[in-house]
Amino acid sequence: MTRLSPYRFAGRTAVVTGAASGIGEHVAHGLAARGSDLVLVDRDALRLDAVAERIRAAHPGAAVETLVADLADRAAVIRTAEGIRERHPAIGLLVNNAGVALGGRFDQVSLAEFEWVMAINFTAPMLLIHHLLPALSAEPGGHLVNVSSLFGLIAPPGQSAYSSSKFALRGLSEVLRGELLESGVGVTTVHPGGIRTRIAQSARIGEGVPPDQVDEQQRAFDALLTYPPEKAAEEILDGVERRRGRVLIAASAKLPDLLARLMPVGHMRLIGMLTAAAGRGARAGAAK
Repeated sequence: MTRLSPYRFAGRTAVVTGAASGIGEHVAHGLAARGSDLVLVDRDALRLDAVAERIRAAHPGAAVETLVADLADRAAVIRTAEGIRERHPAIGLLVNNAGVALGGRFDQVSLAEFEWVMAINFTAPMLLIHHLLPALSAEPGGHLVNVSSLFGLIAPPGQSAYSSSKFALRGLSEVLRGELLESGVGVTTVHPGGIRTRIAQSARIGEGVPPDQVDEQQRAFDALLTYPPEKAAEEILDGVERRRGRVLIAASAKLPDLLARLMPVGHMRLIGMLTAAAGRGARAGAAK
């Protein structure tokens, strides 16, 4: 069986989506510190430019290119990928990190909302991989990172679109891990737990969710996000260097993964009980 040597960061170009904040921002900083040149992609031009300026100031030797793109727009994704490939015929690393969330039961979200999540969380990474694979495999030792989620390990009620997209990305990653091995390209699937990022602020709530439940759902989602994104980024880059096939970040991902393995059908009931108990404890503490 083919065994890949450790990934070499220095002197190679890395493409990172969702680079304007959170995990993507810290992955970009970590890559620059390891000697990589960067192509950073995000839809938020102001935040993206600020990230790029901080990286340039901290790492003057790093080449940092920024691209503003709405990954919900299929044509924009293809244009972005083709432009990257034209300017960078060989890249070392592609990190598909950008993602969005949508709360609400399946019957509470519209088809347009569901498809918006799938477009950004699954279709965009798939298109980027497809168009950039020749560049990723142009030189030996390339690597692909797809950031799935805790909800690519378990599928709780109220996360039909998000879990569907993250399970799909997980499945694609696992297929590619086997298919790309002989060509010398490694694949890492990342399953973050509750990472302290802006995803709660940018999350949408399904149009059919009652108004009195919107704030409650957003607060509950935000309360789960406690793990530092800089630590998550370091764990991802360590996984890339070691060519790990899967990286689970934080106990909030590792414990549910274990329960899902031990109790393939009944794990969600137990997780729901534990989550409800934790929520009651948090509310009691806040009331004191």
